[in-house]
Amino acid sequence: MGVLAAILGLIAVAGFLDTLAGLWLVHRFVHRAPPAPGRRPPISVLKPLAGDEPLLEEALASLCLQDYPDLQLVCGAADPSDPGLAVARRLAARFPERDITVVSDPGPPGANRKVANLIAMLPAARHGILVISDADVHAPPGYLDAIAAALESPGTGLATTLYTGRPGVPGWPARFGAAGITHGFLPAALLGRALGRQDALGATLALPRDVLARAGGLEALLDELADDAVLGRRVAALGLAVRLAPTIPATTVPERSLGALFRHELRWARTFRSLAPSGYAASALRYPIPWTLLAIAASASAPWSLFLFLLAWAVRAFAARAIDRALRLPPVLPSWLIPLRDIFSLAVLLVSYTGERVEWRGAVLRAGRPGSGTSSRAPKKGIPGR
Repeated sequence: MGVLAAILGLIAVAGFLDTLAGLWLVHRFVHRAPPAPGRRPPISVLKPLAGDEPLLEEALASLCLQDYPDLQLVCGAADPSDPGLAVARRLAARFPERDITVVSDPGPPGANRKVANLIAMLPAARHGILVISDADVHAPPGYLDAIAAALESPGTGLATTLYTGRPGVPGWPARFGAAGITHGFLPAALLGRALGRQDALGATLALPRDVLARAGGLEALLDELADDAVLGRRVAALGLAVRLAPTIPATTVPERSLGALFRHELRWARTFRSLAPSGYAASALRYPIPWTLLAIAASASAPWSLFLFLLAWAVRAFAARAIDRALRLPPVLPSWLIPLRDIFSLAVLLVSYTGERVEWRGAVLRAGRPGSGTSSRAPKKGIPGR
């Protein structure tokens, strides 16, 4: 056995352990006891819009269907002709009993047009608890109650949520993207929590209005690419905790081509790399299948390397199916495509080290150090969160 082949084999084994640890953490999170019913304070949910994306009306309607007594939904876009606003107005007609406010205002200048959109929407929010939720979030039953319960925990300044991926269009690219979120991001986020991280995850950010003001307000995020992470760090700097709410919404994956998916995931990757360089580098261990393929090449197809490849495939397929069952989701990717998903993920990771430039809804941004701002060529329209 060559030294290089042996090292590659050990990296793959580390990937097995990472996969199984992530699976165990998902099961523990899903099956923990639900929190006791608590206060149900009035909540304003802010939904930044940009276009009529796949399943947008269904995602927005999931908020209107919440069994929550005092809920305001604020939908906003920079351009008054944005088709997302038409969807929001149609929603208001569908749910006349709900308090739905529609805002059209470009907001202040800044690199992050999603944050500018939120700043323009904020004056319309009537309640003291704010939930900033991406337009593509599908809220499960009890979503707002879980968020309220997390915020009630002593010392909490911000509540956030995990999320799964949901294909928004037919085709393999959207299913690839959904698998990457559900089987990759979600267990990895829980593993980060287990290791002491308190990341604010951008699909849902909930906090009292006074905490937002003490953290510098939304204006402090105008030139940040990773606005969610920077807000979480600002809240933590106040001595307050960033907690996971006991709920898991889904987010729409709208990509129709692998190229579009690659660009989207590259933006995520470069953003994550700027947030936690060492942890991001270690995340390469999360994909054992490509490492076993390299071990096969380095060992000239030695029997042990072929066995390791089959074992890696089996472990990854088992974990994916077990996570789907735990979350009560239909399988999104057949087992024979799981090796390709791992190779795709590792390719995104490696390419992320070739630069800091990211493309985001017509804007070109630089994934610099959080807190240092970003440079951009800003688009004319607002940007939703994902």
